[in-house]
Amino acid sequence: MSTQSAQSILFTHTAPQQAFRLLELPPDLAELLASDNPPTLEIKSPTPTTDTTDAPTDTTREYINLCTPTQTYRIRQVQSSNSLHILRPSDDGTQRGDLAVIGATQENDETVPDVNLSETMTAIAKCGSTLELHNPQEGLNIIPILEGLLGKYDSADDVSMSTKQGGRVVESTDQRQIVEKLFADVPVSNLQCARAWKDICAFVLPATGRGWVPTARAKIGVWKRMVEGAVLQGIDLGTQFLVGDLWKSILDEDGEGEWPRELFEAVVRRVCETGGEGSLLEGELKWASIDKERCVRWVGETYLEAVAPTAGAAAGRSEFLNAWKDHLPEGWREEATFSQLTEDKHRFPDPTTVCFVSDEDRQRLKENLSTDASASTAAKKTKNWHELFKTQKRQKR
Repeated sequence: MSTQSAQSILFTHTAPQQAFRLLELPPDLAELLASDNPPTLEIKSPTPTTDTTDAPTDTTREYINLCTPTQTYRIRQVQSSNSLHILRPSDDGTQRGDLAVIGATQENDETVPDVNLSETMTAIAKCGSTLELHNPQEGLNIIPILEGLLGKYDSADDVSMSTKQGGRVVESTDQRQIVEKLFADVPVSNLQCARAWKDICAFVLPATGRGWVPTARAKIGVWKRMVEGAVLQGIDLGTQFLVGDLWKSILDEDGEGEWPRELFEAVVRRVCETGGEGSLLEGELKWASIDKERCVRWVGETYLEAVAPTAGAAAGRSEFLNAWKDHLPEGWREEATFSQLTEDKHRFPDPTTVCFVSDEDRQRLKENLSTDASASTAAKKTKNWHELFKTQKRQKR
């Protein structure tokens, strides 16, 4: 209103006020939306019907996220001590109620001729809070949610059981429709969904109308058969190879395979060089190039999960290393060392054994460490020796 010509501005408000929510955009998202080809934004949250009995609780369920095709922002409400008013320039005729605001005394409801209506402002909404977008420091662990939407695959018997009991995601055999329906119920961007899908070796069996996540035993079984087939057919897994040739190498004399082609390709994608998440829905793989370091680590962690999923079922360290090497191509055997494993995915219950640390256990450990750190800080601030002693005693346990 820096160019107003009137000596005063008529200020009114509507009743009832309109419902507005103010959203503060981070600079990168604001720049993206102002670009020539702005993306479509989605507001996503986990579906209330998601089966959570087999999936660990994840903090992502407690929030609503704003998603671009490649990024996810968590929405949080921030209260403000200073209310924000949404104003709208008004060109309506000034009525008696408006005149009472400025002290006018005209008795009828006619338009006041000496008021410059172009200088009239109306408050149409009052906002006591704003919505902010942020990226959580702990990241977005969506694997438990995604796994909760998928069937567990250990053998062909699981598919037969699922077919008898129902459980279709969509009434379609189109792989793209099934995956898109699944991703719509996961509260992150589609790119992050695709990365998680690839990470857990998820796959679709179109005839079942749903997606599946293989068990560690199934994944390591497929990989072991791939290594054996490559040796028999002279396929060098250290160089680029035809995926179709490797698939044929694991079939029996009748052309039948123990594992579905979709699971086989999911394992191939998992151990290949990073990238290519966008190819999940582009049909069968033709060429593949395995990332040796990535593959060696994945084989070790997957085998450990299959044979020693908990501390109670821990495996001997030397036995585990020997078995790990046996699941690798001959030229990669020396790469199998404990230093190759992800630090928080394994632990040593005692000096001679090793076991896998599940995603649920890792999440629980992070929460315990965070709680202990907060308690220790609070105890130090209060300077109460008995509180500090109690915290230290719990940590030693």
